[in-house]
Amino acid sequence: MVVPATRLAASGALRMLQRVFGYDSFRGAQQEVIDHVTAGGDALVLMPTGGGKSLCYQIPALIREGVGVVISPLIALMQDQVDALTALGVRAGFLNSTQQPSERNRIESAFVAGELDLLYLAPERLRVESTGSLLDRGTISLFAIDEAHCVAQWGHDFRPDYLALSALHQRWPTVPRIALTATATKATHAEIASRLNLADARHFVASFDRPNIQYRIVAKNEPKRQLLELLRSEHAGDAGIVYCLSRASVDKTAEFLVHNGIEALPYHAGLDAHTRAGNQARFLREDGLVMVATIAFGMGIDKPDVRFVAHLDLPKSVEGYYQETGRAGRDGLASTAWLAYGLADVVQQRKLIDGSEGDGPHRRRLTAHLDAMLALCETVQCRRGQLLAYFGQHATACGNCDTCLTPPETWDGTIAAQKLLSTVLRLDRERHQKFGAGQVIDILLGKTTPKVTQFGHDSLTVFGIGAELRDSEWRGVVRQLLAQSLLAVEGDYGTLVLTDSSGEVLSQRRQVLLRREPERTAPIAKAAKPRRAASVDLPDAAVPVFEQLRAWRAATAKEQGVPAYVIFHDATLRQIASQAPSTLAELGTVSGVGEAKLARYGQQILDTLAGLAPLA
Repeated sequence: MVVPATRLAASGALRMLQRVFGYDSFRGAQQEVIDHVTAGGDALVLMPTGGGKSLCYQIPALIREGVGVVISPLIALMQDQVDALTALGVRAGFLNSTQQPSERNRIESAFVAGELDLLYLAPERLRVESTGSLLDRGTISLFAIDEAHCVAQWGHDFRPDYLALSALHQRWPTVPRIALTATATKATHAEIASRLNLADARHFVASFDRPNIQYRIVAKNEPKRQLLELLRSEHAGDAGIVYCLSRASVDKTAEFLVHNGIEALPYHAGLDAHTRAGNQARFLREDGLVMVATIAFGMGIDKPDVRFVAHLDLPKSVEGYYQETGRAGRDGLASTAWLAYGLADVVQQRKLIDGSEGDGPHRRRLTAHLDAMLALCETVQCRRGQLLAYFGQHATACGNCDTCLTPPETWDGTIAAQKLLSTVLRLDRERHQKFGAGQVIDILLGKTTPKVTQFGHDSLTVFGIGAELRDSEWRGVVRQLLAQSLLAVEGDYGTLVLTDSSGEVLSQRRQVLLRREPERTAPIAKAAKPRRAASVDLPDAAVPVFEQLRAWRAATAKEQGVPAYVIFHDATLRQIASQAPSTLAELGTVSGVGEAKLARYGQQILDTLAGLAPLA
């Protein structure tokens, strides 16, 4: 791409946006960030996934003299990032360990000659002196540090090599730097600024709200079956991500979905590199696949049409949860963030914290993260409001989360809490015993199980005093008492113990309000006929046009060996299907159709449209 060697005015950035990327206007703070970096200023940008962070460094790199160097931790995705830019007519390349020497030499020569607009590097590569020497031989327009939260030492995606990026300013003091992330609390924000020496940079903090995502959290009740019901009833044929805590759970869940007619792939560190890479490539390049994965999967995934993100296990932190759910709906279309969690999740997470490496302050940090996640799960208020409040942002009730759409009931659970805490207390003081939630609940319900009779628990004065609640309701009480720190778990077996605050409840000095457990859900209906969520809200006459355009895109992407979204996003195809342009000029007005894509694909699209029956 031929670009001016000197800086352009702000209008130049807008022209670049329209000409290269095919968009009419900037969103939110994009232009402000772009103007600041283009003028040579440093920036720290906090902007939600799907908010257009990449444009904040791509456009300045195209405008400023030299090559923009992008630090990205995503070696496995660099090829796709470069392919997407190349399709736009941008001269992009990457250097990483997957390349042959001849390819590396070609990219290095292009960089030194100024024949690139953007060069992607992994942070590990900057620690090699030969990389520094290479950068010294070329002209650098800016440094972009993507996924900047990886520098936060106690964050959920910490990467040690990111700590060395503070040296960029020391070696290249005149080159502007822009660090970007989609998630950061005030503490993480401050840590990023400190570790990357960006305290004096201009900070841009956009709203973290993703209004197109519907947040829903349900109590676990055969979670794989609950997931299957969600996919069959709401997301048949859609692409999505299912997160599980363990590798074994990933494998079992993927097998379960495949057995029930859902095309699903596993992804975790226990798979060999070839299988992981192949599954990731299929997910990115094919429509309608479900990826079942540990949290090792997903950072930097640019697939715009992920219609749902489901969690079958409780995330360790709100930051991790937000980052993972943010991979849904990058195209702005309606998407679902669904989480199933239960008492066992709370017990397991507490055990992981107790057994974790690190000192007391580290474990307290992990506990604080978990407590915030539990508070989000158990809230009776708007989930989106609570989620944004965690990041220091205010929001009114959203009307698009489960607590807004179906407000939960609260009830005075003080007496129930006293009964449960009394049972734990009596087991400890009278029998010098500690048990998990199952035994405590059996005692409250008056169940004469072999274990209850073995230990003589049927002779306790609390035996059978909790018959007014069901087993699932008592589990909800335990879960919520754990969330409110009125109860704790300890040891390898997750035994229940009282906390310093338990006495306030037992002595009637504290009221306990609880969220009422919903009734057991109905059995899963038979599989519905698959549908495409992306075609929802299109005029009926435009739906077959849209599907034909998707078929053309899939064939083109397969021929070129790139993900389908590199050709065009669903949102662009939807607009084409609705407007049915008949000339290249008309097609050029569609959002997402820049000059390079219009020249490369324009006539093919018009031919595809011409081959269809006229719209009714």
